[in-house]
Amino acid sequence: MDITHSKPAAKQGSLVIVGTGIKLGAHLSPISLSHLQKAEVVFAAVTDEITEMWLRQINPHVQSFAPLYADGKSRHQTYQEMVELMLAQVRAGKQVVGAFYGHPGVFAYAPHKSIEIARAEGYFAHMEPGISAADCLHADLGIDPGKFGCQYYEASQVMFYQRKIDPTAYLVLWQIALAGEQSYAQFCTGEAQLQLLVELLSADYLPTHQVAIYEAASMPFEDPRMDWIALADLPKARLTLRSTLVLPPSRALTANTAMLAALKQLSELPSSEG
Repeated sequence: MDITHSKPAAKQGSLVIVGTGIKLGAHLSPISLSHLQKAEVVFAAVTDEITEMWLRQINPHVQSFAPLYADGKSRHQTYQEMVELMLAQVRAGKQVVGAFYGHPGVFAYAPHKSIEIARAEGYFAHMEPGISAADCLHADLGIDPGKFGCQYYEASQVMFYQRKIDPTAYLVLWQIALAGEQSYAQFCTGEAQLQLLVELLSADYLPTHQVAIYEAASMPFEDPRMDWIALADLPKARLTLRSTLVLPPSRALTANTAMLAALKQLSELPSSEG
């Protein structure tokens, strides 16, 4: 056997990032559960102590990322510390699992970055998907993204950059409670910043346009929050870090007559035979 061209074996440590889903105990996939049960170290990035306690019942070797957060501390620094903590255990030869709320690859820097670095260093690294807030949103609000289309944006990104919004599709703005927050060290925005967002959106939506503040239910006994308000009332609305803003289409789809004509011409051509 010629071993000169054989693929080198992965190093002993490993990293698997899993999503715990949104609803406690109900959204975890069987394969993610298996990874959690077999892990030597589990790092938890979840939103409440109840979920953390539930994870400890699955695997007692849970370390919480919660102490890394602090008022006035940059979230970018916190995310980098998450990466470093997970990779330190991987480099020590441990089977490491990072358990992240919802889908671990959605609005999450640390999971993607830690997998990228682990793979570059020769370790096995993999991500398992989870049920996200987006999945719950489509189910709870009855939105089929295939009907009109659906745009996902982080709220601040829409404000910081010149994005083109299509008002004939649904517009979903994530992390609306942080809209316009530039320090990355605070956990809420102000009425003035939200008013600027309303003014920005007014190019495509009337002040009276009905929008939804949505929050997925995280506990089995909870109902999702779906509060419909006028867009103009957004600055004074009650928002939390779980809040998402959903704007239904404000304009009807317009037919692309030139494309339809071209397609019709193609359909009328005689079919070629081989």
